[in-house]
Amino acid sequence: MLRLTAVKFNWIISEKNNAKIQQACIDLEYRLRPKITRFLMDRLDAEFDGNFNCFHFDVDMKNRWVWISEKTPLKYIEHIKADFDREINGSYF
Repeated sequence: MLRLTAVKFNWIISEKNNAKIQQACIDLEYRLRPKITRFLMDRLDAEFDGNFNCFHFDVDMKNRWVWISEKTPLKYIEHIKADFDREINGSYF
């Protein structure tokens, strides 16, 4: 049985954190989480069996950009980095 465990997000917020910003983060996470999870499953599922909790992503709210955090183990960064920007950042969130 496949049991997915979640990736982790680090939110980079350049303006004052308020209810509007928090709601924007929640909305963005609902769009990003399935997109990133599908991306990882397509490339790593056999290796991870749905356990993606070692993957960390930094989300820059001002610039609307996501990148693989340095908290992610380097061997996994190397495996996914070539396609990540194109598939995750290549289109509007």
